[in-house]
Amino acid sequence: MSDLHCGGFRLPLERPLIMGIVNLTPDSFSGDGMGSDVDRAIRHARHQLDSGADILDIGAESSRPGAIPTPEDEELRRLLPVLREIVGWGVPVSVDTCKPAVMRAALAAGASMINDISALRHPEAMAAVAASDCAVCLMHMQGKPGTMQDAPAYGDVVHEVREFLAARVAAARVAGIDDCRLVLDPGFGFGKSLQHNIALFRTLTATGVNDLPILVGISRKSMLGAITGRPVEQRLAASIAAAILAALKGAKILRVHDVADTSDALAVLAAIEEGERQ
Repeated sequence: MSDLHCGGFRLPLERPLIMGIVNLTPDSFSGDGMGSDVDRAIRHARHQLDSGADILDIGAESSRPGAIPTPEDEELRRLLPVLREIVGWGVPVSVDTCKPAVMRAALAAGASMINDISALRHPEAMAAVAASDCAVCLMHMQGKPGTMQDAPAYGDVVHEVREFLAARVAAARVAGIDDCRLVLDPGFGFGKSLQHNIALFRTLTATGVNDLPILVGISRKSMLGAITGRPVEQRLAASIAAAILAALKGAKILRVHDVADTSDALAVLAAIEEGERQ
């Protein structure tokens, strides 16, 4: 696939795209949640864009381990003022939500991508997305955020994640969502132990379906803390290393907190790879 169809945008996938995170929650695991501070959230979104983000991903409900669901009206109250501002910047905007009503409101406000940790499993979610021309990211998650890390278990994590994603792709096709709009996310840290995460990372493209682009979101996550022993505010180096490794293993979209640093690292990687081809 050469392009991702993302609403009115066509995003080339010859190089890894950077998805800059904009958290509108008060309890983000990474400590960068904006809560209800609309002005601060808009400034942060502008910073992510100016730092090199190809896509802005905004979310108003925490999905960290142990998270309590956010009421729909509260999620919309946090989300819509920021979304309405940044859709006018000429950049693809992804909305991280699993609620069909929030999806419909976000798409009506100009979002060009839906990033759903539930992979459109809500009975109304598939229809909400299919009726638009947005891109959609289908993510694997075992369990729900509140309890997903209590005791994750698999027979073969790589096989099971791939089978789940293949089933969700098939369901999306039946609903009329073309492959050119689909992105897959193996869901690092969503109902997975460190060993599960590492197994998925080692065989990243094995979780793919029909060469659909894979999104990797590992930035600042607990698996990096488990590996390095660093607290969340000291995981920049590990996050950059993980992003570069993901790119080398075929990831097409990198969802990150630290856009400028990731962009610099990818520029070095691209220059070296281009030099090797000459």
